[in-house]
Amino acid sequence: MRALDRKLFRSLWQIKGQALAISLVIAAGVTIFIMYLSTFKSLRLIQRTYYDNYRFADVFASLKRAPLSLAERIRQIPGVSQVQTRVVVDATLDLEGFSEPVVGRLISIPDQRQPMLNDLFIRRGRYLEPARPDEVLVSEGFALAHHLEPGHAVAALINGRYRKLRIVGIALSPEYVYSIRPGDLFPDDKRFGVLWMERKALASAFNMEGGFNQVSLKLRRDAAAPEIIARLDHLLEPYGGLGAIPRSLQTSNWYLDSELTGLQYAGKIVPAIFLAVSAFLLHMVLARIVTIEREQIAVLKAVGYSNFEIASHYLKWSLVIALTGAIIGIIGGARLGTAMTTLYKDYFRFPLLQYQLSPEIAVLAVGLSLLTAALGAFAAVHRAVSLPPAEAMRPEAPAKYRESLVERLGLKRFFSEPVRMVMRNLERHPLRALMSVTGIALGSAIMVVGTFFLDSIDLLLDVQFNVAQRQDVTVSFVEPASARAFYELERLPGVLRVERSRAVLARLRFGNKSRQVAITGLEPGSQLARVVDAGRGPVGLPPTGLVLSAKLAELLGVQRGDTVIVEVLEGGRPVRQAVVADLVKEYMGTSAYMDLGALERIMREEGSLSGGFLQVDQALVQDLYRRLKATPAVAGVSLRRAAIQSFRETIAQTFDFLIFFNILFSVIIAFGVVYNAARILLSERNRELATLRVMGFERGEVSFILLGELAMLVLIGIPLGLLLGYELAALIVRIYDTELYRFPLVISVRTYLFASTTVLVAAVISGLITRRKLDRLDLVAVLKARE
Repeated sequence: MRALDRKLFRSLWQIKGQALAISLVIAAGVTIFIMYLSTFKSLRLIQRTYYDNYRFADVFASLKRAPLSLAERIRQIPGVSQVQTRVVVDATLDLEGFSEPVVGRLISIPDQRQPMLNDLFIRRGRYLEPARPDEVLVSEGFALAHHLEPGHAVAALINGRYRKLRIVGIALSPEYVYSIRPGDLFPDDKRFGVLWMERKALASAFNMEGGFNQVSLKLRRDAAAPEIIARLDHLLEPYGGLGAIPRSLQTSNWYLDSELTGLQYAGKIVPAIFLAVSAFLLHMVLARIVTIEREQIAVLKAVGYSNFEIASHYLKWSLVIALTGAIIGIIGGARLGTAMTTLYKDYFRFPLLQYQLSPEIAVLAVGLSLLTAALGAFAAVHRAVSLPPAEAMRPEAPAKYRESLVERLGLKRFFSEPVRMVMRNLERHPLRALMSVTGIALGSAIMVVGTFFLDSIDLLLDVQFNVAQRQDVTVSFVEPASARAFYELERLPGVLRVERSRAVLARLRFGNKSRQVAITGLEPGSQLARVVDAGRGPVGLPPTGLVLSAKLAELLGVQRGDTVIVEVLEGGRPVRQAVVADLVKEYMGTSAYMDLGALERIMREEGSLSGGFLQVDQALVQDLYRRLKATPAVAGVSLRRAAIQSFRETIAQTFDFLIFFNILFSVIIAFGVVYNAARILLSERNRELATLRVMGFERGEVSFILLGELAMLVLIGIPLGLLLGYELAALIVRIYDTELYRFPLVISVRTYLFASTTVLVAAVISGLITRRKLDRLDLVAVLKARE
C-alpha cells in the first residue's frame, strides 16, 4: 500500500465520527433516491408487462346502445387492429353482514375463455362455464374487502329484480389496476367492486341483446390516436356516444400514471437536497483538514509528491466517505423499496407485484454520490495543491484580535468574559461561522420538509370534507330523473335535507385543447355541497357562465373571462359557448361547475336531477340504506364518512410511510450537520482552549466557550433554516401539483417547533460528545510547538 494511502486511512480513523456522520447523510440521500426511483421503475415495468400480456386497450368509449353490426364499421377505421364490444352496467349489491349500499360494476365477457382486450388474470377459482348465467368473477380487491371466495354468493338488484350471483373466481384486469368508481376521489373496495358476467345473461337482463354500450380498441403502433378517436366519436354519436378517451385518460391508468409521476419527481428532487447538504459537509470538513495539514502538505511537496498526487489523496478521502455512504444507501434503499412496493399492493392490483433494483439505478446512485463528493472536495483540494511549500511551512497568519461589534457599541458590561470571547471568535472568523450557520440551517430546513405534509394532509381533509362536501350521503341515479325524484328523496327515512345536483358529461374546447369533464350543476346557495376556493373559502356560482378549477383552466389554457366551447355528450348533445366566470383553487381533481338553472337552460330541461346531496339523521341511517339498496333507479351511493376513511387509508397511509422515513433521514442530517460543526470548532480551537485550561480556567468555563459558540451558531441557524424550509416545501408542493391532487402550502407552528426541537436535541447530543472529547484533550500534546 502506498504511503499516501496509509495516511488516508489513518486520517479517516482519526475523524471517524465526522466521517461516519457525513456517510450517513449521503446514505440518507442515496436511500431516498433508490427507494423512489427503483420503486418507480419496478412499478412501471410491471405496468407495461401487464398491459402488453393482457392486451390493455388503447381507446375506450361508452354510449347508450348500439347494434353489434356497428363493430364491423369501427373495425374498418384505419389504424384499428382489434375491437371489443361489451355490456357494462352498474347495479346495487346487497352483501350479508354489510348494511351500506354497494355498487357492483357488471361487465360482460364471453362464456368461453378466449383472448380478448382487457383480459382477465384469474387469481383463484375458474372461468365461467357456458349455460350458467348466474356465475360471476369478482375483482380481487372487492373479494378481499368482504372475505369472498369461490363458491360464495352475492345478491344483486339487476333491472329491478334481485338475483343471486355465484362467485366462481377471483380475477384481475388491467382496466382496474386502481379500482375506483367514476366520480370518487379514492378507491373504496368495500363499497365498489367489479363483477364479470356471461354476456348473454347480462345483455338479456338489461334488454341489450344484439347490442353493446361500451367499446374498446387496440391500435396499430403507427396509428394516430386523436384521428381515430374523432372518427369513433362520429360513428357513435347517433347511438348516444359519451365521448371516446385515450388510454392516458382511462380512470385506472390515469391514477396509476399520476402516482408514478409523483414517485419519479420525488426521486429526483428530494435526494438532490440531501446530497447538496452532504457536499456542503464534505467541503466544511475537508477544508478544515487541509488547514490543519498545511505543514504536512508542504513536506509532501518538498520530498517530491506532485500536485496531482496530493490532489488525488484528498479527493480519495472524500470519495471513500461517499462510497461508504452510497453502499449503505443502496442496501437501505433496496429494503425500503421492497417495503414501499409491498405497501402499493394494498391498492394497485397486479398479478405479480415484485420489487427489483435495477443495476443502472444502483450505478447511477454511486455515480451521483461520488460526483457530490468531488464537488464538495473541489475547493479544499484546489487549496491544497495551490499552497507553495515555503508558505505552507509557516503557520497561518493570526487573526486580528479586537473587541467585537457588541463591545464597541458599549454593551461590554452586559456580558461575561467567556461570552465576549465567543462573540469575538465568531466575528474573527465570519466565513467559518457563515458556513456553520448554513449547515445548521439546512438541517432545520430538511426537518421542515420532512414533516410539513402532515399539516397539508390535515388541511386538505378539512377543506374537502368539512367545508366543501358537507353532505352525509350522495345519491346518483341511473338516468337523469324528473323533479318528482327530489320529493321521493325527501321522503326517505332519516333524510333531513336534500339538495339537487345535475352532472352533465361534456367536452370543453379552447383553441386546440380539449378536456372531457362532468359539469356539476348546483342549486344557488347550496349548503351541503359547495364550491370552495382554497384562498377565498366558499364561492357562490354566478347565474351564467362556468366556474372551473384552476388546474382544469391550466390544462385548457384559459383564464377568467375567456369563452370556451361546451360540447354536451348526452341528451340532445347541444353545443354552446360559455364564459369562464371564475376560477377556484381546489386541492383534488379537475372540476367544472355551473348554476343549476343555467345548466338546465343549456340542456333545455327543467327540474331534472342526476342525484342529490342528503343530510341525514344518523339514528335512522340503517333504514335509509335498506331503502336505497332496494331502489332500482339508484346507481350509486357515496358516504362522506366512507370517503374520509378511504382518504386516510390511501393518501394518508402512503404519506405516513414516506413522512416517517423523511423524518428519520432529516434527523440524520440535522445530527450530521451539528455534530460536524461542533467537531470542527473543537479542532480549530483546541490549542486555544488548552491554553485557557493551563492558565487556570475550569473545565466548565472552557466548555462554555466552545459550546457557547456552537449554541450561538445553532440559535442563528434555526430561524434561517425555518425560512429555507418554507421555500423548499413550496418547491415540493409545486412538484406534486398534478391533476389528481395538489397539496396546500401550510406549515403549522407544531411543525416549526418539531424541526427546531430536533435540531436543538441534535446540538445538545453533539455538544455532550464534544464536551467529552474536550475533557480528554492531552494538553501537553496540543500545546507542543510545531516544528
